[in-house]
Amino acid sequence: MLIKKGVAASLGIAIGKAYLMAEDNILVEQKEVPRDKVKLEVKRFKDALDKTKADLDALRTKILHVLGRQHAKLIDSHHLILQDPLITREVPKLIASKFYNAEFALSVVLDQAEQQFEKIDDEFFHERKHDVFDVGKKILSNLVSREKVSLKDLKEHVVLVAHSLYPSDTLHIRETSKVLGFCMDLGSKSSHTAIFAQSMGMPAVVGLSDISRQVASGDTIIVDGEKGLVIISPTQDLIDSYRKRREELQKQEHFFHRLRGLPATTRDGHKLGLMVNLDSPEDTAEMNAAKAEGVGLFRTEFLYMNRESIPTEDEQTAAYAAVAKAAAGAPVTIRTADIGGDRATQLGIKGLKDETNPFMGFRGIRLFLKYPDLLRTQLRAIYRANTEGNVKIMIPMLSSLEELQSVKRLAAEAVAELQEEGREFRKDAEIGVMIEIPAAAIILDSLLSEIDFVSIGTNDLVQYTLAVDRINQYVSELYDPYHPAVLRLINLVVQTAHKKGKPVSVCGEMASDAWAIPVLAGLGVDMLSVPPKLYLRVKHSVRSMNFERFSQVSQHLLSLASSEEIRKVIEEELKKHS
Repeated sequence: MLIKKGVAASLGIAIGKAYLMAEDNILVEQKEVPRDKVKLEVKRFKDALDKTKADLDALRTKILHVLGRQHAKLIDSHHLILQDPLITREVPKLIASKFYNAEFALSVVLDQAEQQFEKIDDEFFHERKHDVFDVGKKILSNLVSREKVSLKDLKEHVVLVAHSLYPSDTLHIRETSKVLGFCMDLGSKSSHTAIFAQSMGMPAVVGLSDISRQVASGDTIIVDGEKGLVIISPTQDLIDSYRKRREELQKQEHFFHRLRGLPATTRDGHKLGLMVNLDSPEDTAEMNAAKAEGVGLFRTEFLYMNRESIPTEDEQTAAYAAVAKAAAGAPVTIRTADIGGDRATQLGIKGLKDETNPFMGFRGIRLFLKYPDLLRTQLRAIYRANTEGNVKIMIPMLSSLEELQSVKRLAAEAVAELQEEGREFRKDAEIGVMIEIPAAAIILDSLLSEIDFVSIGTNDLVQYTLAVDRINQYVSELYDPYHPAVLRLINLVVQTAHKKGKPVSVCGEMASDAWAIPVLAGLGVDMLSVPPKLYLRVKHSVRSMNFERFSQVSQHLLSLASSEEIRKVIEEELKKHS
């Protein structure tokens, strides 16, 4: 028996025989194209682009029918990649100037793109590279006229094991109805594959590094999408135990559904705010289905993806207004875009150079203050979308009072401009900051007079506090939200903010971690913001805890010296009340 730990991408438990999905590798050789054949080679490449576009159109129609409009939009991003100058211009240029064959020219361009993606300090953008390579493989397949291996011939139920799965693969999984769950070497919670898995309610574990080399087709395996475990050749006792747990989870889902509309109140009557994180306006359907109290974090990066120009003010206004309207008067906190210099360069902003260390680099509010027109445009759009008066503004990656004051000056200018133009808008949007950098936590007392609320982004706060890049395979195991330094920083933020009467929310992964929820509540956090899919599960955790007890426990945790001790105490407390 072998147990592998990965990233829990989609809840649930799958038990069955493994089916190892072979890598769809295409061997690309460099060949020299004769000068008189260059035009024909360029045409061959463009014909492959046209064929890929037609394939994507057919795929989008299928996804629209099977999974709905929200997921069909993911294929739209593939269409945009097909139109990217990196592909439409650079590949023909290499064919014409270097006399490369089309396959090799495309592989060179994809290698260059991979190097750029590796520099991006954001898991969301980092994972988008899989979309580029999915499209690249489709083009290569059409260049060599190779049909992709299909899963439609599966005769029995299986657990899929792969090095990587693309969105198109996931659709084929849905169509077969023979796949119980899947696991793969690559991926994260923010990958399209994970999003599809969550939508289908299919257990999935990703980021396993080498699971495709550890498993053979026919092996019995268990995929535990709750704990992020894959168990190879389990004992019969373990299989029986997991079958029982699977039945319990199914019963839980029915129970959670009955929590819709009920308050997130602890057993002893303490009310905790509970909202959702949204990545695009399409996610509002899930928000309303869960009857959420509002939007604690609306990420706006989607507006800047797969395009060559900055989104216009009107385009941004429409997106923000759609969410504000869908919230029906409930609070909506819009975070200004947390993009990096690499993305800004692709959007046509000149003068930016490659960074030697983008993981500590030029992103978020740093970039937007360097190019204030970006921020002014976004702020104008947010104010214009605030017709319901329920919109708040949140600033990411902030590290100094000077940055905050600069943002507020630009906000005042945006308001003055809109008034002068006679635009319809509300100027009373609250402004808050996202505490992600330890420096911001330490100087919070000097920021509070300038802001209305505080939100803790635990993903980056953990990363920067521990100097751990969780995407880096060599140190990712050191990423530890239960490290004493992390809990003490969170406590510092809560205590400092509350002294000035300012509310504190948490919108990172800790907010939906069943072990962390009672600790955060016990430390005095006022509100949690979580993915819509986990909203009712988190509400259940809140309603199951005793606030007064965990207020005492959390204070005790602050005195402990190791995360091992902290986890042990939490586990013991949760067992007492389970």
